[in-house]
Amino acid sequence: MPNQGETDHRVLEVIVRSPGTVLNEMVLQCQGLTWNQLFTAISYLHREGVLMIHPKGHGRYAISFPPLAEASHQAQV
Repeated sequence: MPNQGETDHRVLEVIVRSPGTVLNEMVLQCQGLTWNQLFTAISYLHREGVLMIHPKGHGRYAISFPPLAEASHQAQV
Protein backbone atom coordinates (compact mmCIF):
# COMPACT_ATOMS: atom_id res chain seq x y z
CA MET A 1 0.00 0.00 0.00
CA PRO A 2 1.47 3.39 -0.99
CA ASN A 3 2.37 5.87 1.74
CA GLN A 4 0.83 9.36 1.87
CA GLY A 5 3.71 10.98 -0.03
CA GLU A 6 3.42 8.47 -2.88
CA THR A 7 -0.34 8.95 -2.99
CA ASP A 8 0.03 12.75 -3.09
CA HIS A 9 2.55 12.40 -5.91
CA ARG A 10 0.19 10.20 -7.96
CA VAL A 11 -2.62 12.73 -7.54
CA LEU A 12 -0.36 15.56 -8.68
CA GLU A 13 0.77 13.55 -11.72
CA VAL A 14 -2.86 13.16 -12.83
CA ILE A 15 -3.51 16.91 -12.48
CA VAL A 16 -0.36 17.76 -14.44
CA ARG A 17 -1.50 15.46 -17.27
CA SER A 18 -5.17 16.50 -17.14
CA PRO A 19 -5.89 19.78 -15.32
CA GLY A 20 -9.54 19.98 -14.32
CA THR A 21 -9.92 16.22 -14.00
CA VAL A 22 -13.22 15.31 -12.35
CA LEU A 23 -12.81 13.50 -9.03
CA ASN A 24 -14.68 10.40 -10.24
CA GLU A 25 -12.35 10.13 -13.26
CA MET A 26 -9.31 10.51 -11.03
CA VAL A 27 -10.32 7.34 -9.20
CA LEU A 28 -10.01 5.47 -12.50
CA GLN A 29 -6.63 7.05 -13.26
CA CYS A 30 -5.19 6.16 -9.84
CA GLN A 31 -5.76 2.43 -9.90
CA GLY A 32 -4.47 0.71 -6.82
CA LEU A 33 -5.55 3.54 -4.54
CA THR A 34 -8.70 3.32 -2.48
CA TRP A 35 -11.30 6.07 -2.59
CA ASN A 36 -10.30 6.96 0.98
CA GLN A 37 -6.59 7.30 0.08
CA LEU A 38 -7.42 9.47 -2.90
CA PHE A 39 -9.85 11.69 -1.02
CA THR A 40 -7.39 12.09 1.88
CA ALA A 41 -4.62 13.16 -0.51
CA ILE A 42 -6.85 15.64 -2.36
CA SER A 43 -8.18 17.06 0.90
CA TYR A 44 -4.67 17.51 2.30
CA LEU A 45 -3.32 19.09 -0.91
CA HIS A 46 -6.33 21.41 -1.05
CA ARG A 47 -5.84 22.56 2.56
CA GLU A 48 -2.14 23.19 1.81
CA GLY A 49 -3.12 25.37 -1.17
CA VAL A 50 -1.56 23.03 -3.73
CA LEU A 51 -4.87 22.11 -5.41
CA MET A 52 -8.22 23.76 -6.02
CA ILE A 53 -11.55 21.92 -5.93
CA HIS A 54 -14.29 23.27 -8.22
CA PRO A 55 -17.92 22.12 -7.89
CA LYS A 56 -19.33 21.11 -11.28
CA GLY A 57 -22.87 20.33 -10.11
CA HIS A 58 -24.66 17.07 -9.46
CA GLY A 59 -22.01 15.95 -6.96
CA ARG A 60 -19.13 16.33 -9.42
CA TYR A 61 -15.91 18.15 -8.54
CA ALA A 62 -12.99 19.12 -10.77
CA ILE A 63 -9.46 19.25 -9.38
CA SER A 64 -6.83 21.69 -10.67
CA PHE A 65 -3.84 23.73 -9.61
CA PRO A 66 -4.28 27.34 -8.50
CA PRO A 67 -3.63 29.69 -11.46
CA LEU A 68 -0.10 30.74 -10.45
CA ALA A 69 0.98 27.23 -9.53
CA GLU A 70 -0.24 25.67 -12.77
CA ALA A 71 2.58 27.12 -14.87
CA SER A 72 5.13 26.02 -12.29
CA HIS A 73 3.88 22.41 -12.18
CA GLN A 74 3.70 22.14 -15.96
CA ALA A 75 7.27 23.42 -16.27
CA GLN A 76 8.44 20.57 -14.00
CA VAL A 77 7.08 17.88 -16.34
